[in-house]
Amino acid sequence: MLERRPLFPGVIEINHQAGWRIGCSVYLLFDENEWILVDIGYEENVDEIVELIRQIDFPISQCLGLIATHADVDHIQGLAKAKSLLKAPAFAHPKAVESLEKGDRIKTFAEISAQNVHLEMPVVRIEKSIVDGDRIKIGNRELEVWHTPGHTDSQLAFRFDDLLLSGDNIYRDGSVGAIDAHHGSDIPSFISSLERIAASDIEWLLPSHGPVFRKNDELLEKTITRLKGYLTLADFGTCATHWPLMDEWDKELAEGRLPSERTQTA
Repeated sequence: MLERRPLFPGVIEINHQAGWRIGCSVYLLFDENEWILVDIGYEENVDEIVELIRQIDFPISQCLGLIATHADVDHIQGLAKAKSLLKAPAFAHPKAVESLEKGDRIKTFAEISAQNVHLEMPVVRIEKSIVDGDRIKIGNRELEVWHTPGHTDSQLAFRFDDLLLSGDNIYRDGSVGAIDAHHGSDIPSFISSLERIAASDIEWLLPSHGPVFRKNDELLEKTITRLKGYLTLADFGTCATHWPLMDEWDKELAEGRLPSERTQTA
């Protein structure tokens, strides 16, 4: 058996436990003999993850379930295989269920032909939908579900005492999960989700990619300000709520203004 390497009491992150990066962050939350997994990563890594769980002496029969933070392929491609091995139910937000149960390769980012990404997206049955405010018991502890849309419409985060498993909402460098209209991104919702995190008394953020970090209000504020700027810029296409430059152009066209005149009066 291997020695367990928890990040916090009741929290093991699989990459940290292994000592190398296997894939996205996979959190094993436990109390007494009961445990649950949050995300699983790519299918090719499932056997390694399950074997590691055995090696740190968690009874397979005591797995309460597998939770999808959202329906992106890098988080849940291995969900069907993991369910089969662990004999445990799967949990996800209602807005992720259709993509998971139909194996939607576009919305899950499994298919990005322009970048030569062509991944399988195995269909998987979701036994339980979970929504904001739900509580999942693990031994004598509880995991509180937060719906934090923005990166996707189904993005979930999970409060575990003063910890927040924060999904793809924000990373230690201030970047956020990809903003892409094809997969349900919404910038106003993203801002609201980050503001919720910023206003909370959470002490530590446990993201779905990269290192765990202490909640930093200055970092969150800078990120929120940056995203607010995207609302009126074309950087993310139809995710913008308005593009004022087009209003300026309409006015200049109507006035017949030349480029040189715009420069002189700017």
